[in-house]
Amino acid sequence: MTQVQECVEIINQHVKGFKPKIGLILGSGLGQFCDNINIKSTLNFTSLPGFPVAGVGGHAGKLLFGEVQGTSVVVMQGRAHYYEHGKADIMAVAIEVLNAIGCQSLVLTNAAGSTLEKASPGSVMLITDHINMTGVSPLFGADGNERFVNMVNAYDPKLSNDMRIAAKANNINLFEGVYAWFSGPQFETPAEIRAVKMLGADAVGMSTVPEVILARHQGIQLCALSVITNYAAGMSESDISHEQTIAFASKAADTVEKLLNSYLKNQ
Repeated sequence: MTQVQECVEIINQHVKGFKPKIGLILGSGLGQFCDNINIKSTLNFTSLPGFPVAGVGGHAGKLLFGEVQGTSVVVMQGRAHYYEHGKADIMAVAIEVLNAIGCQSLVLTNAAGSTLEKASPGSVMLITDHINMTGVSPLFGADGNERFVNMVNAYDPKLSNDMRIAAKANNINLFEGVYAWFSGPQFETPAEIRAVKMLGADAVGMSTVPEVILARHQGIQLCALSVITNYAAGMSESDISHEQTIAFASKAADTVEKLLNSYLKNQ
């Protein structure tokens, strides 16, 4: 039995027939959203073989099953990052399990630095595409022709438009842009930020892209949000830190909460 099969068996025994329609992966400092869930069941990542050990502040490491605005969901409260173990596929089992238990689509969130002056800390950006600056893929070593994943419209146009509609309904100024994935854990240099700005990046961060690739490999549609927690390196006098990331993600949590509630209500 594979780790994915083991996880599915454990989950099915635990949730007793509950079937999530949408999976959400919450980034740093966004745990507040979980207060909106009518929770049916909870599982720690440690109970699920192959699930990541969330080793970063702001990531609780729990799987929550329940309903939000009448929509059945499963929420990954936290994720693992490439920089923690040097494994780009660290989230592979988790994404495969979300697919196997019936998730029809995903919503990914992260904390990111902005390269746009107008997208200040505390704002939210809809990711429309990404640039992989790491040179690695979570599909290294995968078999079959399915590994040659088409990444055009990886961020599903319809789901992204649903998020725009949710923002408009709540008078939320939702920025849009391209997300550049760096390996971390060190923050980017000012020179790196100047370079990716020239390449067309509007936000930078250390997560999400591996999950997007894995989800598309599984055939799962998705949309994604960046919570802007700082200006990128060299754009501000303020020192960049993880503490700043948590603080500004928490400040934006109300906005994300409204956005996701409205989005899920109409799925």
